[in-house]
Amino acid sequence: MSDIEKRLSKAVQYFWTTRDTQAEAQGAKTGVRDAGFRSAVTGGKQLDGFTDLLCDLLGEAGVDRPTIYCRKQVELPGWFRATKKWDLLIVTKGTLIASIECKSIVGSFGNNLNNRTEEALGNATDLLAAYREGAFKPSLKPWLGYLLLIQDTPRSRAPVSVQEPHFKAFPEFRDASYIERSRILLTKLVREQLYDGACLLTSETGPGTARGEYQEPSPELSFRNFAESLLAKAIAHDRLSG
Repeated sequence: MSDIEKRLSKAVQYFWTTRDTQAEAQGAKTGVRDAGFRSAVTGGKQLDGFTDLLCDLLGEAGVDRPTIYCRKQVELPGWFRATKKWDLLIVTKGTLIASIECKSIVGSFGNNLNNRTEEALGNATDLLAAYREGAFKPSLKPWLGYLLLIQDTPRSRAPVSVQEPHFKAFPEFRDASYIERSRILLTKLVREQLYDGACLLTSETGPGTARGEYQEPSPELSFRNFAESLLAKAIAHDRLSG
């Protein structure tokens, strides 16, 4: 983990370069392009740098590579739906050790943050209900993680008003920027024990994107904390079951 900042920077750099490549390539053959930023994300690979980094860290910590799944065989049963694809799974000898979701927000901050909030709540609720009902027997409670990268712009940093026509919103949301609302969301997801670990990253577009520059708005939600918690879970299982 000594060079984790440098490796994380490369994952951020990969995120932006892949988005740019997908935006340019999308529709090149058909002549049809999605509107706005959507053309940059329909390829679905821009977050692979983060899952690849986590896979590498797990492997370096001694977790068997064949037990780490990303891109393929990442479906898990749900309680409210048949299955859901996750971004990274650790499954050892029929035991679910960990499940991770990676998401991003670039532009359309209000709508996108609402969507991410609903997804994060729904996915955790669905998986934990499936666990409760025995879908992953003989697994103990799996480690559940969520990583979010949000674009750092004047718009995402600016205070946001709250509409309160009938009842008052909780005070922490008043005049909170979209970045701050993201921090509130992830902090509450962990403290409510819906997720065991969460990571919040911000990154500006512009000259810094080529260098993979990023910020971590909350020490509690740093990538190092996130990765160390995941590694501790995976290593502990290996030692206990080995």
